[in-house]
Amino acid sequence: MRLAVGAIYLAGTLVGMASSAFAEDQVAYGKALVETNCARCHAVGASDESTHPEAPPFRTLSERYPLDALEEAFVEGVSTGHPDMPEFKASPEQIGAIIDYMDTLQPK
Repeated sequence: MRLAVGAIYLAGTLVGMASSAFAEDQVAYGKALVETNCARCHAVGASDESTHPEAPPFRTLSERYPLDALEEAFVEGVSTGHPDMPEFKASPEQIGAIIDYMDTLQPK
């Protein structure tokens, strides 16, 4: 019985560690995506400033839109924003990673 309880505890611990590692990888992937595709105009970090005057910092986007609403915009292909913003299309995996990263920037 003790062996079975120990095995269940170990399995739960490993699943928790794998979930945590996956979440960290998702956030890192999202950060890399926004640094590559968005940082030219938007502030994509915790304290940087947007280089484009009409491009809001990612850390303030939740003040304008719920993050889940941004997910829908990404699915449809973001083509609005500041006037010279290029159209941005992302896969569902990329969208999830971007939203996960953006969530880490929002004030709690």
